[in-house]
Amino acid sequence: MNNLANILTFSRILMIPLMVASFYLAGDKSNWISFAIFTIAGITDFFDGYVARRFNQMSKLGAFMDPIADKLLIATALMMMVAFGRIDGYAVLAAVVILCREFAVSGLREFLADLKVSIPVTYLAKWKTTFQIIAIGLLLIGDAAPYNIPGVLIGDVCLWAAAILTLYTGYDYLRNGLKHM
Repeated sequence: MNNLANILTFSRILMIPLMVASFYLAGDKSNWISFAIFTIAGITDFFDGYVARRFNQMSKLGAFMDPIADKLLIATALMMMVAFGRIDGYAVLAAVVILCREFAVSGLREFLADLKVSIPVTYLAKWKTTFQIIAIGLLLIGDAAPYNIPGVLIGDVCLWAAAILTLYTGYDYLRNGLKHM
């Protein structure tokens, strides 16, 4: 781990236990601290890619670990919110759909990498990620949202939008991947 981009990627993984611990704090500070950690992790995700490209610090380790760090962060946030009731009811189904797709597509990409086949991220998948991040951020804040902002409602709507896009983009990746099997 000899470059800044890799350090940023691994720092994102190290933030995960801190985010988990923040759920055990009392009151609204739990919501805001988990949100802050998630946001800082997201910022490191942006900067690790930027640094890697800008300073030519791209590495096989970084290319391998970056998506793993992303998936671990998303999966942990979703699972903790379900466990602590910040995601409940039918919204749990949306979270499960997102988790299943994330790991299925990761497995498909890993399999195809062995075949030297790359499936690029689609524009629609970037929208899926955007809705997913907005949803998780709002749901982490939850009822602690200021000014009577309905954070949970907006978060649930964005989570379902992400889940619907997840199903479509997951199918699209699978369809493209099957051509190479």
